[in-house]
Amino acid sequence: MGPGPTGLAGALGPTGALPAGPPLLLDTVPPGGDALSHGRGLDCWEVRKHNSSEWCHFIWSNPDCRLDGGFLDYLNGVFCVFPPQLLPLAVTLYALWLLYLFIILGVTAEKFFCPNLSAISTNLKLSHNVAGVTFLAFGNGAPDVFSAVVAFSDPRTAGLAIGAIFGAGVFVTTVVAGGIALVKPFTAASRPFLRDVIFYMAAVFLTFVVLYLGRIGLGEALGYLGLYVFYVLTVVLCTCIHRRQRGDGLAPPGPWEPEMPTDVEEPEPSGTNSGDYGEEYRPLLPSRETSLRILTTALSPLDYRKWRRKPWYWRLFKAFKVPVELVLLLTVPVVDPDKDDLNWKRPLNCLHILTSPLLCVLTLKSGAYGLYQIQGVFPVWGLVTLVASALALIIFITTSNEDPPKYHCVFAFLGFLASAMWINAAATELVNILRTLGVIFQLSNTVLGLTLLAWGNSIGDTFSDLTMARQGYPRMAFSACFGGIIFNILVGVGLGCLLQMTSSQPLVKLEPDSPLVWVLAGALGLSLVFSFVTVPAQCFQLGKAYGICLIAYYLAFLCVALLTEFRVIHFSTP
Repeated sequence: MGPGPTGLAGALGPTGALPAGPPLLLDTVPPGGDALSHGRGLDCWEVRKHNSSEWCHFIWSNPDCRLDGGFLDYLNGVFCVFPPQLLPLAVTLYALWLLYLFIILGVTAEKFFCPNLSAISTNLKLSHNVAGVTFLAFGNGAPDVFSAVVAFSDPRTAGLAIGAIFGAGVFVTTVVAGGIALVKPFTAASRPFLRDVIFYMAAVFLTFVVLYLGRIGLGEALGYLGLYVFYVLTVVLCTCIHRRQRGDGLAPPGPWEPEMPTDVEEPEPSGTNSGDYGEEYRPLLPSRETSLRILTTALSPLDYRKWRRKPWYWRLFKAFKVPVELVLLLTVPVVDPDKDDLNWKRPLNCLHILTSPLLCVLTLKSGAYGLYQIQGVFPVWGLVTLVASALALIIFITTSNEDPPKYHCVFAFLGFLASAMWINAAATELVNILRTLGVIFQLSNTVLGLTLLAWGNSIGDTFSDLTMARQGYPRMAFSACFGGIIFNILVGVGLGCLLQMTSSQPLVKLEPDSPLVWVLAGALGLSLVFSFVTVPAQCFQLGKAYGICLIAYYLAFLCVALLTEFRVIHFSTP
């Protein structure tokens, strides 16, 4: 198999070595040449074509092998640090680190990003429907959106974003939706389903047009975001109309409306705080805890009573998550409106005043801003430390351990920003390591996006939706399948491309050369059309036959996609 697609645009730089003409392909295979010619902008994928003794020099001398952003240089590590004989060991370590990055993304989004977004929406007094399609959708889709924004920032990895967004769309609308129908046959909510599928088909069609044109301008990027705003307004309007029709009563949900759960499983303590053990463990007489005890209790990511009654595999997975949760507890405040004290932990929240701003400046642009020295003398992180320490001391003196201050809601915004920086940093490392694996195995960014990145970002939604279906709420889980991914494609592509536009470069080139992208777009469109036709034809009653058809469709799509990637199947591109 020849070298897979990658980006020439990043290799040639702004001045470029190609004559004026049609726009450059984001994913294209350069002509052969001297692999060690410095400055010719050769494809980084060429490295495996040459003798192992030349790998390190090729990586250092080729501009296309430079990873933008991130804290670790994965290409340099695998081709320069590890000897060629230990390449399998390097790949194994990278694969384990990739899995751990997915754990970091999941833990940050679930236990820190989403709770703070919920607290912000509560403070802003947003309705449940508006919060669901804005803040909740942002919280659930944060890993996907941040990964797309990071991938779009470099033309060489834009295929990852396209593959992940389309791949996750096909996966969720077939495997997850089909799994829900297999676990619990149900009657779908008709109007929300039709609304979401129509909007999603419009988003896919818009993306298809952009890919066909090979570029996305300011109008198209704003069109993505405008379509999402229109979707939010449609949800709000439909909710108002439905409430008016039923007279603002609390009538039982009809076949068009997903039921809301009343008895939910015992939730995880917010922020993984082990201090809340339930009513039976609370002392009869209240006692004041010292600041040191509050701090140590709040920083404990383990609930020992829960640990003892959980199975061994849960404990093993929890052991992997404990270091991540501990670091997140130290750097990200969490506000919980459902608690009497709003999760106010005075010593820890005062520590957050110092650690959260430091985290932001040291992760922004991989620490470039935090390490910058003012007037060449004093670093930015030092100034942030001084100012934040003084503010933390003032807050500690003027507050008490028992009662949260009136401005405690500000910590929700601080926690939102800090968790977003964590997700962005993990997404950057994720995109870089996937590109490295693509160079090692000579796989295109698109196929990595539709498999590893799409599966990794969708695994949390898969388990949560299937669990919700098993607990007796299949309609809600089915609605989440189609509602959440609308946010991912519209905001992921729209915002990701909009952030890359400048006054000198108002266009983002998205012209693929691989037919795999068209296979992806066609498969997603066909899956939506299939559900749009068959679900109403069954009177919105979905059973095991529907679920089996969707899962079989995904397996067939995956086979065609992989055969296309390995050049077994040939398609003529538009």
